[in-house]
Amino acid sequence: MAGMVLGYFCLFTFSCLRPPDSARGNPMCGIVGIVGKSPINQTLYDALLMLQHRGQDAAGIVTCQGERLFLRKDMGLVRDVFQARHMIQLRGNNGVGHVRYPTAGASSSAESQPFYVNSPYGIVLAHNGNLTNADELKHDLIVDDLRHLNTESDSEILLNIFAHELQIQGKLRIDEQDIFRAVAGVHRRCRGGYAAVTMIPGFGVFGFRDPHGIRPLVYGSRETPEGTEYMIASESVALNSTGFNLIADVAPGETVLITFDGRLHTRRCAAQPVLSPCIFEFVYFARPDSIMDNISVHKARSRMGMKMAAKIKREWSDHDIDVVIPVPDTSRTAALQLANQLGIKYAEGFIKNRYIGRTFIMPGQKVRKKSVHQKLNAIDLEFRKKNVLLVDDSIVRGTTSRQIIQMARDVGARRVYFASAAPPVRYPNVYGIDMPAASELIASGRTEPEIARELGTDGLIFQDLEDLIEAVQKKGKSHVERFDASVFDGVYVTGDVTSEYLETLEARRNDGAKEQRPPSNESAIDLHNNY
Repeated sequence: MAGMVLGYFCLFTFSCLRPPDSARGNPMCGIVGIVGKSPINQTLYDALLMLQHRGQDAAGIVTCQGERLFLRKDMGLVRDVFQARHMIQLRGNNGVGHVRYPTAGASSSAESQPFYVNSPYGIVLAHNGNLTNADELKHDLIVDDLRHLNTESDSEILLNIFAHELQIQGKLRIDEQDIFRAVAGVHRRCRGGYAAVTMIPGFGVFGFRDPHGIRPLVYGSRETPEGTEYMIASESVALNSTGFNLIADVAPGETVLITFDGRLHTRRCAAQPVLSPCIFEFVYFARPDSIMDNISVHKARSRMGMKMAAKIKREWSDHDIDVVIPVPDTSRTAALQLANQLGIKYAEGFIKNRYIGRTFIMPGQKVRKKSVHQKLNAIDLEFRKKNVLLVDDSIVRGTTSRQIIQMARDVGARRVYFASAAPPVRYPNVYGIDMPAASELIASGRTEPEIARELGTDGLIFQDLEDLIEAVQKKGKSHVERFDASVFDGVYVTGDVTSEYLETLEARRNDGAKEQRPPSNESAIDLHNNY
């Protein structure tokens, strides 16, 4: 049965002729790994459902039974990729899962994760993030390490870097010290934001996080009659929903390893880690019921609303707002707190079609424009003859915001104001959020009054960056000393992002380049994904 049972030799994809010209990166994803005492296919599935907000383009699971691996991955939502016949074949008590949203170019099943490399030992990896020195690493892997790259994903680069660092130790059987040394080698060579969950057949599952902790990663445990089970995942909601108790966040530069016999090991593998998580996780990506780096996402968003209300009181005390209406779903918490603080009516004015994916992550601007009207419908009674303050989590391109403002006018709003719970997004993200090119960000090169005119709003209020940081950080509640807020201030915490790098990123990410780029690996023969 093609693609069902996979061992040390056969979890790979054949492709053509040469490596791609440039790594495309690995955008925001959700990852999970489990070491269990009984079959964990259903638990992995349930965890991925809870992480579905982090990626709706593709999903995959690899399980391990003894020395054998079993894989299912494909394009689509979790519920569509995994049918009963697939779940039955995902055997074993240990496994890794992944959900992905579209990359900057065309999507293909060949770049769905988890990825696998045969040598050494057989290694499975699921990755969330982006390597800022991917081109340099790719050259080194091909020329110096003599390894083959089959996709344009830097997740495959990360996997092969780790595999090489483990292989050069030259051991027939490995232990936890070998893993820690190999991850230390990854940290020495790789730059950027990355969180990964990795599995080696017959040995264990381990997770590691970049030295700045830019992308989130947590781990927890649950007690069963057969013994203690462990999970490593992008967000705590994946733990809570499946009966696991949160132990801790994976610290920046730390590796958390659980061997298949149930032993837990942790080690700091990076030389000088500095916790600098991505603040945009708290603004937009993370689920509100998650806790990351000891910060409640829900509470952080509530405080964002309080800060916004304080700014309105301070700078617009004579406002004429009749009603506060959130743009569903991420902004609801901030909007409700803002309305409460101002003593203004809060109303749900938009009905969301839950069968349409997030607009921000739709591939291609033309599709994005069309999807807004498919996704939201305005309730005219909440808008008619009223001065409305619409609240959203952020404004990126402005495409969606412009259309939502016009929708409010079309159903009879007298005046339409717009508030963003985040500051203007002026710079591209380089650590795993596949934002548009800088030139396509509505705030790039524009003042706030100019942005307001572009959006067609009667008034525009942005959160101040200092207020956003204070809202998320909550002194005394969190141990985070600083955040990566590069999309707002252009300060990239890894210190290696040059103007030349950003120019190259601009050329790769702009819509014109995306439309001209051919589909990636669509002709590849995907031997392991046919059942």
